Amino acid sequence: MPLFRYQAITALGKSIKGVIDADSLFVAKERLRKSQVLVTEVHPLHSHQNQLTLPAPLLLSFTQELTQLLQAGLPLYESLLTIEEKYRRHKAHPLFLDLADHLKEGSPLSSALKRYPATFDHVYLSMVKVAEQSGQLAAVFCQLSELILRQQKLKKQLVSAFAYPLFLGLFCFCIVLGLLFFVIPSMKELFEDRALHPITALVLGVSQFVNTHATFLALSSATLLVGAVISLRTKKLKIFLYAWALKLPFVKTLLLDSALLRFCRSLAMLLSGGVPLLEALALSRGVVKNPLLEASILSAEKRIGQGERLSGAFRGELLIPSLVIRMLSLSEETGKMEDAFFSLAGIYDGEMEKHLLQLTTFLQPALLIALGVIVGLVVLSILLPLTDVSSFTS
Repeated sequence: MPLFRYQAITALGKSIKGVIDADSLFVAKERLRKSQVLVTEVHPLHSHQNQLTLPAPLLLSFTQELTQLLQAGLPLYESLLTIEEKYRRHKAHPLFLDLADHLKEGSPLSSALKRYPATFDHVYLSMVKVAEQSGQLAAVFCQLSELILRQQKLKKQLVSAFAYPLFLGLFCFCIVLGLLFFVIPSMKELFEDRALHPITALVLGVSQFVNTHATFLALSSATLLVGAVISLRTKKLKIFLYAWALKLPFVKTLLLDSALLRFCRSLAMLLSGGVPLLEALALSRGVVKNPLLEASILSAEKRIGQGERLSGAFRGELLIPSLVIRMLSLSEETGKMEDAFFSLAGIYDGEMEKHLLQLTTFLQPALLIALGVIVGLVVLSILLPLTDVSSFTS
């Protein structure tokens, strides 16, 4: 049954909004009028379907709650109704109501979820589709809960690792701007008719240049920033930047380990859920977020299609570590490839934590030292003429 979003005013003058299911727009308006409200706006929900998304924490809660309800023995439709009732006052309620409505009409859950690609990615949809075919919905949703939880944990680790250094960097930038625009110009009169030390002359010259061309520098910086954001959306520039970043020792390890962690964890979940290898590789390639590694996986897919084993297909790829190839060779003999990828995901998870700890340990003192050097340079440039230190060097 179609869904309609409405806005109305009650008899007490209170503005309300919500979602109602009806056979047509006319029926929806009639049902609302019978509930003694003044309807101000009604439109089909599908017209705003693309705007309905679940934030990451709510997606995790939805998956976990659905897992618990299914494990408790509730049918899928009843489980969705229970979740829909819980989030009835939430702004994401129309999405849950739409899922329940499509399930009631006989559509499979995977088809209903597919209507919201911004929330449910290809890995999620594929695992749900396999679960519908195998009848293991509770087990698959439990695996999806774990996958989403670990993905969010990785994202939080990356954000927390870079948040404090980014804050320090921004603080350093603000301090430098304050010195160049306010502190140094206010002391310029002290240095008139004096023989300036080279350091003092340099600092005064930089301050004068920045103040004189402030508008031009601001516009140029904004243009470069916008251009960089637009250019980063092009595939060729992404590949170039990743290729350049992979030449930096520490950055290469961090980028490659995070991409391999996402790949191994997603592939392990898909294989354990019963997804065929080639399809699982294609789906996992979509969550890697590293164009160079994606190209390596795509090349391996073509070689597997020609009859090669996965370990052999990966053997010629430079970005695939030897550890992955060795573990895959052993797993292909035992027939437990998903266990190998689970183990690899655990290994790279530990490596990521170690590298992120090393990064934060290095960046924080480095930025503090840089800030101290800048402030010290400015202070020194002011003190040198006042104490006539230059006279001692003549």
